[in-house]
Amino acid sequence: RALAPPRGASRRRAGVVVRAAAAKSKPSADGTAASTERKPKVAVVGAGWGGFGAAKALCEAGCDVTLLDGIPDPTGMTPSTTPTGKPFEYGTRGFWKDYPNIEATLAELGVRESDVFSDFTASSFFSPDGLEATAPVFSSSDYPQLPSPFGQVFATFDNFKRLPLEDRVTMVGLLYAMLDLGRDDETFEAYDRMTAHDLFIKMGLSKRLVDDFIRPTLLVGLFKPPEELSAAVTMELLYYYALAHQDSFDVRWISKGTVASSLIAPLAERLVKKHALTVLGGCRVEEVVVDESTGLATGVRFVRSAGKGKKPKTETLDDVDAVVLALSAKGMRGVVGSSPALARAAPELSRAASLGGIDVVTTRIWLDRYVFVENPANVLSRFEGLRGAGGTFFMLDQLQKNHEVALWGGEEPKGSVLACDFYNGGAVACLSDDDIIDLLMKELLPAAVPGFKEAKVLDAHVVRCPGAVTWFSPGSFNSRPPLRTSV
Repeated sequence: RALAPPRGASRRRAGVVVRAAAAKSKPSADGTAASTERKPKVAVVGAGWGGFGAAKALCEAGCDVTLLDGIPDPTGMTPSTTPTGKPFEYGTRGFWKDYPNIEATLAELGVRESDVFSDFTASSFFSPDGLEATAPVFSSSDYPQLPSPFGQVFATFDNFKRLPLEDRVTMVGLLYAMLDLGRDDETFEAYDRMTAHDLFIKMGLSKRLVDDFIRPTLLVGLFKPPEELSAAVTMELLYYYALAHQDSFDVRWISKGTVASSLIAPLAERLVKKHALTVLGGCRVEEVVVDESTGLATGVRFVRSAGKGKKPKTETLDDVDAVVLALSAKGMRGVVGSSPALARAAPELSRAASLGGIDVVTTRIWLDRYVFVENPANVLSRFEGLRGAGGTFFMLDQLQKNHEVALWGGEEPKGSVLACDFYNGGAVACLSDDDIIDLLMKELLPAAVPGFKEAKVLDAHVVRCPGAVTWFSPGSFNSRPPLRTSV
């Protein structure tokens, strides 16, 4: 049967396993049943966290696994660089304290966490009024552990610079909803039909708490404002990243290279060497082949890039026993939309392909001088220049201070290196590259940290990622893939 995350689980990627024909024995020469047992053959489409997680589990279960992705080298062995040869990564990813799977995987690979991650860092929230709040590192605090959310409220007593305590304590209103959310699927669906904005009003959260802290948190966590988000998914995010335990908000970052080079590369190398994982880069899957007479998936058809100036080649991976779709909503739409037999046989996958996507604009900037910023991770909120987006900026020279030459692509470091991202950034994406960099350097960054006014840009790179992340809008519960598909 097909397997996928439970509908109540919010995921950046939707993972679906499509049931396929079981491996068949071939008759021997004398007509008796046969002797050609083989490993189950599985195609995994998408080489993000979901794809590599599925590949790892399947390899360890004894399957013959082929992992396909459209990027040239999904293994992380080939660095992603700008046109001037400097390292670049699509967005900056945090690693929260409650990420046991990542930590367990690193332990299996023999990689020390201290070689990959920074220390847990505080994060600053800036608005046009200045510094609004600092999210502390709870796990290194001397403050005693208290039940959530009271521990967070009291431990951050001095961290909110402008938000009064009477507004902060209204967060307690979410406790009832948190307890009620998982009662049953019907209850979850009811919360899913409600916007997060309506939930906050119903639970008595103050407008100022929502506007000054929760809204910017959602814009950079679920990438949409509360009036455009499912209340159910919003509560899941707030629970797992902020309210589950007093130190749930503690976060750290990659301290060397990128997520691909520091985490994916050693995992891919292990799976290839130990389990003979086949990784096909530059291969865009166009169709899941389904035998409609049996209702079974039998292969995937994909277009393989042949290199610059060469004509791509269409190929098919045949005789598979299962297909895993580890894709965003945009990726799911591309595959299911070009797989007519699959779309006919599995309407639940068509619904999953109908989920919306959110635009992201990601940039990297190299400056002529070092700018002092108190914390390396920072959030921008309520600025008109954001055009409705959530904004973040990260001081990579602080996070990767022992590897600055690598940040500069082998050049002598000359100043700060920033990663600046816009989520829900469709309006920002309409600007030219130069205008986006000017928006950051002349308006947004100096308003948060005046030291940026004197800095000059030596190099910059801008990438637009339309529909890059899945949008969990109100009512999206029934469009998420169920635990088992009908194919």
